[in-house]
Amino acid sequence: MGFPWSIVAACIPYLISFIALILLFEQISYLKKKRFLPGPPLVLPFIGNAICLVTNPTQFWDLQSSYAKSTPLGISANYIIGRYIVYIYSTDLSHKVFANVRDDAFHLVGHPFGKKLFGEHNLIYMSGQEHKDWRRRIAPNFTLKALQIYTDIQQRIIIKHLESWCEKSQNKSIPLRILCRDMNLETSQTVFVGPYLAQEARKRFNVDYNLFNVGLMKLPFDLPGFAFRNARFAVQRLAETLAGCAEESERKMKSGEGPTCLIDFWMQENVREASESSFEYSCKEIGGHLFDFLFASQDASTSSLLWAVTYLDSHPQVLNRVREEVANYWVPEKGGLIMGENLREMEYTEAVAREVVRIRAPATLVPHIAGVDFPLTENYTIPKGTIVFPSVFDSSFQGFSEPERFDPDRFLSDRQEDQIYKKNYLVFGAGAHQCVGQRYAINHLKLFIALFATLIDARRDRTDGCDEISYVPTIVPKDECRVFLSRRCTVFPEMKCQLEST
Repeated sequence: MGFPWSIVAACIPYLISFIALILLFEQISYLKKKRFLPGPPLVLPFIGNAICLVTNPTQFWDLQSSYAKSTPLGISANYIIGRYIVYIYSTDLSHKVFANVRDDAFHLVGHPFGKKLFGEHNLIYMSGQEHKDWRRRIAPNFTLKALQIYTDIQQRIIIKHLESWCEKSQNKSIPLRILCRDMNLETSQTVFVGPYLAQEARKRFNVDYNLFNVGLMKLPFDLPGFAFRNARFAVQRLAETLAGCAEESERKMKSGEGPTCLIDFWMQENVREASESSFEYSCKEIGGHLFDFLFASQDASTSSLLWAVTYLDSHPQVLNRVREEVANYWVPEKGGLIMGENLREMEYTEAVAREVVRIRAPATLVPHIAGVDFPLTENYTIPKGTIVFPSVFDSSFQGFSEPERFDPDRFLSDRQEDQIYKKNYLVFGAGAHQCVGQRYAINHLKLFIALFATLIDARRDRTDGCDEISYVPTIVPKDECRVFLSRRCTVFPEMKCQLEST
């Protein structure tokens, strides 16, 4: 008895019709949700416009922004991997999303497929009283005392890396992106978990973090051999490593020793509260939250440092003013580090830092998922399950005077544009999930600008399009900030000795 090819042949037209029906239903569903919003009129089955998003994210998001700007509502629509998305250009509507992060409205996700990566029980996804309690317990991590300890650590690591960058340059241009990333990873590891991460563990940590970073920019196929799955497993290993650091810190804080890094301040507060109430905590859970901190600070900070170098090079008058201000408080030839109180007095350098993150917001979008059908405007309700992308990048170019111009003076006390246009300055978010570590982030960028301007002479190796935006996943210069570097003073050998003795 032969194979029933006649039956197969008879079924083929029905199978084709069934597939066509599914595809038609998908298009109708997309158009029904989209309604009158600007966006592509038709999308590819299932994957939608994911290929463009992965291969050229800059072009994809620029197009979404253009769609949104073409309508008075300031929103646009698209479709990615079976998910309907809404892009928000309007600052007012972005605030509406940020102000309604709760179980019966919007859920912050950090990444379109973040729950698969970070796990369900994560600080990013908390809301209500539980979220408020966690933020209260995290607050001691960012007091003036804690920030001073971090400032010393940050400076020593930045100075060490600046010296190595000069040695690598040696009359040739070098790309700074990976170098900045490595410097920031060492800074984050040392500030967050200090002595609890051994050298061998740091090497494994760096490998896993790179796997995570690569997976962020790939299609979310959770299958063996795919980058997304490698990233998910890497996150689990990273969180486990950080949980072990939390356990070691807990033992140290219970013994009465003083804090020397962020996890010490955190565990000190947890130990105190647990001794005075029924509060319970898990080092495994804290390890996951520590990874959130690392993720939030690492790539965003790398982006800001690269743009700071870019704008200091293209605005020599800004560079000179930074150098003059730093010289009033710190002379590297005399040794020592910049004191915390002196750093706080550097108003112009802080204005430069704030302008860098305004004009090039490192995390351009803050993805949320609609937990319910939500009336965003009088005429448009966002369907449940929609991934919503408020654009903090677009908000930075609304309201401010000459927003396309790099102008740190806008943040000085005589203009106070940060207050006048406060609603447009969404770099650190808004509402209940506003970045709890923003003071730390600004301090880090401010320190880097002060040290880089004072210790280094830099010149961009400019090529056509070198300053165009590239997503990796935060935004960086397209050429990865290629520069010629040389020493501006002879302080490095002395600092190196100081670094090795600490």
